[in-house]
Amino acid sequence: MESSLATRIHLLVAFVLVMGAVVGGACFGLVAGGRLGAVVAAGAAGLGAGIGSFLARRRVVSFFRLEAAVAGGYAEGIADAALMSIATYHAAVFPLVPDGVSEEERDARRTLAYRVCAYDSLPLRVRVAAAGAVEAIDHGLDAEHAQAAAKDLTLTVYGHRAGR
Repeated sequence: MESSLATRIHLLVAFVLVMGAVVGGACFGLVAGGRLGAVVAAGAAGLGAGIGSFLARRRVVSFFRLEAAVAGGYAEGIADAALMSIATYHAAVFPLVPDGVSEEERDARRTLAYRVCAYDSLPLRVRVAAAGAVEAIDHGLDAEHAQAAAKDLTLTVYGHRAGR
């Protein structure tokens, strides 16, 4: 039987807690009542920690699974942010109205697009597609090539989403 990562993490943490309780109970029992007190206190502390870890197992495993689900949603959000920042940069380089975007605004959008695309939590496929789109937009000569790169980025982002 193959156990999940969350179950294995909980098992490791529970083992460390139980062993810590046994050692702590043994030390306390040795000081309070000698060798017999050490054995009784170590057994009681270990049993208590083991029962507590067993009862908390479902809650801990569900917490780790929830964290993994949130992390997946976070990566999707970062991918959407990269898509939007590149789309606004694309609109600044190829505006609908001539002289519709100032140089400062174009530079600000370019800087934002580069920063979002270089973010470490961005999935690798999306990062590669984003780099291709930003490179095509940076040249600024061929609007069709830049549009094709932006479309490729859009399809990569939507393809990366869970459930697709």
